[in-house]
Amino acid sequence: LVDNACKFAPDGVVEVVSVAGTVMVRDRGPGLQDADIPHLFDRFYRSVEMRSRPGSGLGLAIVKSVVDAHGGTVFARNAVGGGAEIGFTLPVR
Repeated sequence: LVDNACKFAPDGVVEVVSVAGTVMVRDRGPGLQDADIPHLFDRFYRSVEMRSRPGSGLGLAIVKSVVDAHGGTVFARNAVGGGAEIGFTLPVR
C-alpha cells in the first residue's frame, strides 16, 4: 500500500493514517441474536441459549478489558453464511 501510494505522490511523501492488527475467530454455530450483540462483552452476560452450557459469562468481558487497556476495540457480528465472528483490533505501535 505504501509503495503504491509513493508512486503517485508528487513529492514521494505519504502518510500512514492507521496501522492496526486484527484477530477474528469465526464459528459455524447458530450465530448471534441481534439483541445479544451489544451485551456480549458485558461481565456475567449469558444469552438465554447459552445458559445451559458451562461458563461464567466472564470470558469475553476479560478479552474486552485487556483489549481496551491496549487501546483496541472488540467486535461481534454474524458471519455471512452462518455462525458468528468475534474479534478485536489493536493499534500497532
